[in-house]
Amino acid sequence: MKKQIMNFAIIASFGTFYSCNNEGVDENASIESQSKVIQITNHDGRPFSTGVNATPAGTLGKYVANPGGGVMMQAFYWDCPAGGNWWNTINGKVTAWGNAGIDAIWLPPVSKAQNGPFSMGYDPTDYYDFGNFNQNGTVETRFGSKTELTSLITKVHAENMKVYADIVINHNSGGQSEANPFTGTSTYTNFGGVASGMFKRSYNDFYKNSFGNNDEGAFGGFPDLCHANPYVQDWLYKRADGVGKYYKNTMKFDGWRFDYVKGFGAWVVKDWNANVGGFSVGEIWDGNAVVLENWANAANSSAFDFATYYKMDEAFDNNDLNRLSDDMLWKRNPYKAVTFVSNHDTDIIWKKMLAYAYILTHEGYPTIFYRDYEEWLDKAKLNNLIWIHNNKATGNTSNLWTDNDEYIARRNGYNGNPGLVVYINNSSTWQERWIQTNWANTKIKDYTGNSTWQPTTQGDKWVKIQCPPGGYSIWSTL
Repeated sequence: MKKQIMNFAIIASFGTFYSCNNEGVDENASIESQSKVIQITNHDGRPFSTGVNATPAGTLGKYVANPGGGVMMQAFYWDCPAGGNWWNTINGKVTAWGNAGIDAIWLPPVSKAQNGPFSMGYDPTDYYDFGNFNQNGTVETRFGSKTELTSLITKVHAENMKVYADIVINHNSGGQSEANPFTGTSTYTNFGGVASGMFKRSYNDFYKNSFGNNDEGAFGGFPDLCHANPYVQDWLYKRADGVGKYYKNTMKFDGWRFDYVKGFGAWVVKDWNANVGGFSVGEIWDGNAVVLENWANAANSSAFDFATYYKMDEAFDNNDLNRLSDDMLWKRNPYKAVTFVSNHDTDIIWKKMLAYAYILTHEGYPTIFYRDYEEWLDKAKLNNLIWIHNNKATGNTSNLWTDNDEYIARRNGYNGNPGLVVYINNSSTWQERWIQTNWANTKIKDYTGNSTWQPTTQGDKWVKIQCPPGGYSIWSTL
């Protein structure tokens, strides 16, 4: 979606988490006492980076098909630097991202747009100009040249990762004026002179036209592409040299992020996916999980889980973790839910590390925002969560405890993988709880290093775990 509103938040750094030693652990406490909350005060002062339970650096490596699945990186932000060097910037980070366990990167729109060297790409003019034609005041796009883009895609694949293209097919921009018999005025709908000579368009390819007055939605006053027109369908996803197949087979993209899908029917994405293939996720900006699920089913596509996004904001920033029990897309269909904490369009969550701990331990396909990873948050802690997601976050989810300040859930494991227990504490003090695991008489540890406890579960699978103030702990077998 073309940027309209950006909430610039000063992202406060999380204070260093301190570990607590295992004094006072009563693994044999009675079941009647298991719901008691105990404040922990005897900190040993060990910082996160040297915690004895922190995931060792040696566990990192190029992404492979790990038990917990992959993690996507949104490899841009709104108004990332212009000047044609962004593809090179990302190229220099791909190896490190792959080593951290990222399985795919999502790029901004790659084709030439009306605003030329300054455009973020959401006002597309020529879908086949990747920075190799002199039009709209530039040869390169804001992000670089076609050669640099091709080099980046090749590098991503060499690191065993996938690359997803941002596809803007609701509207176009940058056409020339022409007389339009359907409006009785002149409209900027003449794209017959696009430099690539591919997918030329005129007034009958935009609403209103011989196919009708409008479709589901228009955006920003731009000419609204008419998907009912067979010519448009042909050029977008049916013909061998159409946009979708050219991007997939020639440019070697592996999947698609569809922009502003409220602007056209879900059948468009469904037809694209049937004709082109590849991973697919739609930006259907709606906090209602039912709306998201219905669109995902109709489009045969994943969708960004805005329901989870807004519930996390209510839970962590408004101090009501009960909201994590509310309806979310990942709970309805985790295979179609792409979860996220922030993106190029919206950034409202303040307690981001708690939110990342949530999405990287729960079902769905989690996305990390470039600025969170590279600029605003603790990269070591995010890498730790990525490793936990890829290696421990398996199986379906059972809720173990929820109140205003605390949330505990269990991933039940799958195919021999033990799963995990995640404990999120939004209070200002250390907390403890007895919880039931899937492991009997088994030693466990906190894989974040925020707690140094290594308790042994009882024969009935109960165990006491702890969590630092304003933080999280994630437990699994040794």
